[in-house]
Amino acid sequence: QVQLVESGGGLVQAGVSLRLSCAASGLTFSRYNMGWFRQAPGKERELVAAISWNGATYYADSVKGRFTISRDFTKNTVYLQMNSLKPEDTAVYTCAARLRTGAYQSPDYDTWGQGTQVTVSS
Repeated sequence: QVQLVESGGGLVQAGVSLRLSCAASGLTFSRYNMGWFRQAPGKERELVAAISWNGATYYADSVKGRFTISRDFTKNTVYLQMNSLKPEDTAVYTCAARLRTGAYQSPDYDTWGQGTQVTVSS
């Protein structure tokens, strides 16, 4: 079945950078839009970045200018480069996928990874 496996999370200090990876399997990678969500305790799940099957990108206002999403078709992997991390970026970050017929910038993704914890200390 479809699997999305995140890696790269951890505990970092504010101001540093971190790169998350999401390895996709069980799907035809090029036919899917990919996104990164995050959710902190007591807060709603937020789509922070997304990339369409053909490379269009979306960023939430809260991360625009600091985060960059990309995908590597040779590795079936999507990345989230996170720069200038802030304590408010602390959350579980989850990779998600939806068929390219759906809107990549919409939060209505239907295939999910298990998530990776990112904790940013001040």
